[in-house]
Amino acid sequence: MSLVHPLRTTRTKKDFLTLLDYSGNEIIDLLNLAKDLKKQGESAPPLLKGKILGMIFEKSSTRTRVSFEAAMLKLGGHAIHLSTRDIQMGRGETVSDTAKVLSGYLDGIMIRTFHQSTVEELARNSTIPVINGLTDDFHPCQALADLLTILEYKGSFKGKKVTYIGDGNNVAHSLLIASVKVGMDCTIITPKNYEPKAEIVSYAKEIAKQTGAIVEVTNDPISGVKNSDVIYTDVWASMGQESEAEERMAHFEPYQVNQELVSHAKKDYIFMHCLPAHRGEEVTAEIIDGHHSVVFPEAENRLHAQKALLVHLMS
Repeated sequence: MSLVHPLRTTRTKKDFLTLLDYSGNEIIDLLNLAKDLKKQGESAPPLLKGKILGMIFEKSSTRTRVSFEAAMLKLGGHAIHLSTRDIQMGRGETVSDTAKVLSGYLDGIMIRTFHQSTVEELARNSTIPVINGLTDDFHPCQALADLLTILEYKGSFKGKKVTYIGDGNNVAHSLLIASVKVGMDCTIITPKNYEPKAEIVSYAKEIAKQTGAIVEVTNDPISGVKNSDVIYTDVWASMGQESEAEERMAHFEPYQVNQELVSHAKKDYIFMHCLPAHRGEEVTAEIIDGHHSVVFPEAENRLHAQKALLVHLMS
């Protein structure tokens, strides 16, 4: 039975707004398609020939912009970069009007913005697929690439434990949901008062009852990291939180991923990070640049996961 919750959309068309909308089997299907497209490489057929993706950016981006644009080009399509500084949405045109206009020009929309409600409104008012490229609450495209990377390096999700340490932010939310959807245990370790949103943890625990996964949220880094197959972290102050950076530094310092901390994980653990990284803050250079790190294959997998997603939504 599907979990019903306030964030779940009633999909009358294909969208990718949050992984709460996708079953474990649907996620696995996307990952299998991503593996196939990655294996085919440059010989992959132009499955999106003649298709156009509009990419709306309220937040700056490296991996999201380049991976989506490259994915469209490699699949025979085209992508248009739409900064909110350049389109009327940034000057007061409503999200609903923007959605209706772009639906007449494009075959899909990817948006990277602040509020989840903006993505939901865009999807409600468009007749073409809408992809959440990042909001303050979710980063589902990153989580899809993370699952692809874990599958490549660990072979399966069964019996595996992924541990996220740091801020209980959008990356933590989507990683938690993605993990339990495919039956993988997930532990979130944060300082007090920086835990993931309670309702998202609640949704994850309900899903975990169906998939057999274990969900844990703790403030204790050492106990949380024990028996981890995957250790994952993110920056301590995300975009829009720059004014909090100094205060956050004091709270997060004991949560740095360093050699002492990872010594409590499994010997063959892999280290992941959504990037950009701040070496010497959330992670030491010896870990992110060490032989356990898979951060650059993980970053490349944004391309392959998004190729699969675009084919699923737009072909």
